[in-house]
Amino acid sequence: MTDVRHILVLPDRDAAEAVAEELTDRFGTPHDEPQLVREALAGEDDAEDAQWLVVLEAPRGRYDPRLLDALADEYEGWLERD
Repeated sequence: MTDVRHILVLPDRDAAEAVAEELTDRFGTPHDEPQLVREALAGEDDAEDAQWLVVLEAPRGRYDPRLLDALADEYEGWLERD
């Protein structure tokens, strides 16, 4: 089985932290597994103009992409797969 990377794109740090916590509560994700990454938008240095990513790397089939997308949507975000 190969690993797949799920990237949940969130509008701010608070949403990213809440999603990481929800992943642990809903899916039993280890606390150290979701990686939070700040992604500045092109040409912007202001922290308010950044998206936050919650990155999960797991074996294919570990997470249902539809459920991850629905979770991201609850926090005004979306799911991308790398």
